[in-house]
Amino acid sequence: MRVLCVSDQVDPLVYSPRLKERFGDVDLVLAAGDLPMEYLGFIASMLNKPLLYVEGNHDLGRLALGGGAQARFDDPRGYADSFGSTDIGFRIAREEGLIILGLPGSMRYNGGPNQFSEAGMALRLLVLAPQLLWNRLVHGRACDIVLCHAPPRGVHDRDDPCHRGFRSFRWLIAAARPRWLIHGHVHLYDLADVRVSAVRDTTVVNAFGHWLLDTGEDR
Repeated sequence: MRVLCVSDQVDPLVYSPRLKERFGDVDLVLAAGDLPMEYLGFIASMLNKPLLYVEGNHDLGRLALGGGAQARFDDPRGYADSFGSTDIGFRIAREEGLIILGLPGSMRYNGGPNQFSEAGMALRLLVLAPQLLWNRLVHGRACDIVLCHAPPRGVHDRDDPCHRGFRSFRWLIAAARPRWLIHGHVHLYDLADVRVSAVRDTTVVNAFGHWLLDTGEDR
């Protein structure tokens, strides 16, 4: 099973008439934030596959492609739904046999939308903990994939307040033991930048631009 992961940048390899030729064999699309809804809608309609997303700190999911702040809509969730994409922020979804936990936003740095303190994010994870425990009891695993915008603290993050990762995500990895954690937020401009890391038994991937994930399983 193949999953197309996208984040933070409208990638010309994805936003292309050749999208289906390049990625037509994927089974699922995951978007890790800061992307316009038109872009996600283009992907969903061209590939005709489920697309799950979380919003980033810039909240571009509520903006039209290239439209800037003036393109904001009164009903962003209804607008998002019309593009065939599903917001899983602070929710646990089941799709294509995978259990996926969605965590939007970044560390708080200027009081903008979709920014959370460490304590605020930890509290939200505690609210989700009973569902994760139920999944472990019933399905044998808490979740397969954590889809988040920000990275865990000390993994692919930066030292500035905006791009610092959440320490609570390290606790989540230890407690829920997901196979993958897919994030964005940290832009990659150098081929030497680390995109994939291992934390315990979890593979952490920075999906900046796009990244193809192969689960190694048949559908």
